[in-house]
Amino acid sequence: MAEEGFDKTQLLRIGVKGGGCSGMTYILAFDHQQPNDNTFEVEGIECVMDKTHEMYVYGMMIDWQDGLNNRGFSFKNPNASTTCGCGTSFGV
Repeated sequence: MAEEGFDKTQLLRIGVKGGGCSGMTYILAFDHQQPNDNTFEVEGIECVMDKTHEMYVYGMMIDWQDGLNNRGFSFKNPNASTTCGCGTSFGV
């Protein structure tokens, strides 16, 4: 976000979409706010989420892992009944 040329009108989008080996996959990307979005702030970062995604990620924690075996974002979702081995998709 601090890099030169970053589109400052974009917010961090958090959500879900169909796909992945367990049925649903997480969305974590920069995007523009849409009419059906709720906005919120996490540690000073403006975020958006489609209102219909809230029931799938309510109470979810997103963390950054920087280990030798796992590097990247991890998702701890209390709503997930199943998860895949890589941790990026889930079922409800």
